[in-house]
Formats: sequence, structure tokens, C-alpha cells
Amino acid sequence: MEARGELNITEICDTTICRTYARQPVVFVRGSGCRLWDNNGKEYRDFLAGIAVCNLGHCPERLTEVLCEQARKLVHVSNLFYTEPQTLLAAELVKCSFGDRVFFCNSGAEANEAAIKLARKYSFTHYGPGRYQIITMKNSFHGRTLATLSATGQEKVQKGFEPLVDGFVYVEFGSIEAVRDAITEKTCAVMVEPIQGEGGVKIPPAGYLKNLRDLCDEKGLLLIFDEVQVGMGRTGKLFAYEHEGVAPHIITLAKALANGLPIGAMITTEKVSEVFDPGSHASTFGGTPLVSAVALETVKTIADPKFLEDVQRKGEYFLKGLRELQKKHGIVKDIRGRGLILAMELDRPAKIVVEKCLERGAIINCTQDTVLRFLPPLIIPLEDIDWLLDQLDQIFKEIV
Repeated sequence: MEARGELNITEICDTTICRTYARQPVVFVRGSGCRLWDNNGKEYRDFLAGIAVCNLGHCPERLTEVLCEQARKLVHVSNLFYTEPQTLLAAELVKCSFGDRVFFCNSGAEANEAAIKLARKYSFTHYGPGRYQIITMKNSFHGRTLATLSATGQEKVQKGFEPLVDGFVYVEFGSIEAVRDAITEKTCAVMVEPIQGEGGVKIPPAGYLKNLRDLCDEKGLLLIFDEVQVGMGRTGKLFAYEHEGVAPHIITLAKALANGLPIGAMITTEKVSEVFDPGSHASTFGGTPLVSAVALETVKTIADPKFLEDVQRKGEYFLKGLRELQKKHGIVKDIRGRGLILAMELDRPAKIVVEKCLERGAIINCTQDTVLRFLPPLIIPLEDIDWLLDQLDQIFKEIV
């Protein structure tokens, strides 16, 4: 029998898979709810959810049932034919959002690629050539394909991959005047995350999103919201844009849409979608029956108002606990977030805190070097939140 101990798996992985990730030295073999277990039987409490993917926790029974039922019926036939799960999923997303039309793909980067192409095609169709630039935000993150890393406002993501895709202009996040000043006769759209996740969980000033929509309407531009990380209930609303009561022309989703299975979606209005016709864009695996069936069940579960109210309640509880820690520990510079996307900014590199949490059986991560980011499954019990706060309290005492 093949040995599958931790040493073999990590060695095989490190010598066979491209080194595009700095992996933690843990081999996970099982997950249930908000807990994970490694190949030594050690239990971990999850406050990352696969980077905001497993919003309903690991291997929820109902989703596993749906997955198995669909796997026995139909997995893939291509998008040259109609299928029931994909159609019902699109109808559910339309019902829950501002949109009328959905394009399915496999990831957040693909969803953003689709949005970028749609914005350029819309502008070309309605205004002619030469109007192709998209204004994005400094510190944003839109993906790692060539177009989406070009849209991303972080040089560290772009370095070494030049020349970038032409047509992206970066401005200060949260400044409506910066966007206004950057608009030229070449601008066709504005692309923004309602909350910057990878950028350090940054929330823009109140009214910013609405002002962006008003400005786009005034200038004849499309407004794109990238909700790949903050959508699907993460902030306590199904979509983060609902907090400001303003809708974009295009929204992109992925991560938690099928709770761990690969799917991305771009939602837009009938008017905007009209510029796409057969052959304009495509995705071989986008919205397969298998993944769509699971995504449909996921959306129905998360969209329940009682579920979302519970997320808000837990988020407020978690936020209050983090602020109490800030009062006790001078190394904590700032606490911020909304719902269950929360951040604690330290006055020093945060990697050591992530490592010490892992030793204690807590999975968190850091971004922007000094920011601890908390993205637990939305079903996280309050007891687990209390436990993590206690671990952080002890760790801060150790490292100061």
C-alpha cells in the first residue's frame, strides 16, 4: 500500500507542483462544518474557509447529497445544449440581484475577464473604437490572468509579467474625485471591489459606491462591482452592494457560489448583455450541471433572510471581541470589516501570528504583510469565535 504520511505528501507536492503557493506544512484529509483534520489526526478550527469559499462550512450534508444525486444523473454536456441545473441557477441569481442575464465560468478571474470584455464590447458597440480604458483602484485585486492582473492595482502582482494588457488606469480607492479626474474620452468603465479583501479589508467611505454609480451614469460609463470575495453573504447581505442600496451594471461572483466547487458568474442587465452574441465569449466548463446543482442549493441557503441576519449578528460579535483585544494590546493598530470579513492590522509583520495560530489549531491568514484577515465559514459558532479571541490574546502576550 502506498504510504501517504505527511512527509511523503509534502515532498511529492513540493517536487511535482509548480511553486506558485507558499504552503503551510499541513496535509488536510478531512473537513466537517467549521473543523478540519490533518493526516496526523490533529483538529483545526477554520477561520479562513478556503479564502471565503466554504461559506456553508466543509462538506455540508445537504450539498453533498445534491452533488451525489447530480453526479449520478448528468455531469457535463457542454454549453451547446440546455441543462436544467444551470438554467435554474441563472434564474435564482436573476431573482436575487439587479440583473437580467448571467454568464457562467469557472473562477473569479474568469468572471472578471468576462466583465472586462463585456464593458469594452458595450462601449465599442455604442460609442465606436478608441473608448476602452477601465479605471480600477490602487490596492485592488481582480485575479492573476494577464488581463485581471493588469486590472489589479498592485505592482507586486504585476512585476515580471510586463508588458501588461493596455487600458487600465489606477486611482485612489474611496476617492470619487480621483475617479472623476481620471476619466477621459478613452474611458469605458469603472471596476471596483465594494470592500477590498486582498487589499487589507478596506471599506470605502459611506456614499462612495452611489457616487460612483451617479458619475458613471453622468459620463456614460459602465460600473463593475467585483464581489468575488465579498459576495454570497460574506458581509451579512447576499451582495455587498446592498449595504449602500446601489446596483452596478455588472457584478462578478465566484468563490462561495458553489461552496468549494469551481464556478464563476458575471451578472448584468439585459441592455448591457445585448452586445454579447454567440461566439463573443465562452467557457467549456462554465456552469456544468454538476456544479450548478450545488450552487443553486448554496444560493437558496445563503439568500434566506434569517441566515443573513445570523451572519450579521456573528460579525458584530466577532468585531466587538477584536476591538476588546485592541484595547488590551498596543500592537493592534486598527480593526475593520463588515459581517464575517474582518481584519486586525498590527504594527508589525503578522506572519508569526498566523503560524502560532496554526500551532494551536486555528486557521487564519494575513494579507498586506501586517493585516490579519478573518473569513470563517458563515456558520461559525460563537464558541469558536470566543476560542480564537482567547488564542490571539495569549499569542499577543507571547510576541510582545
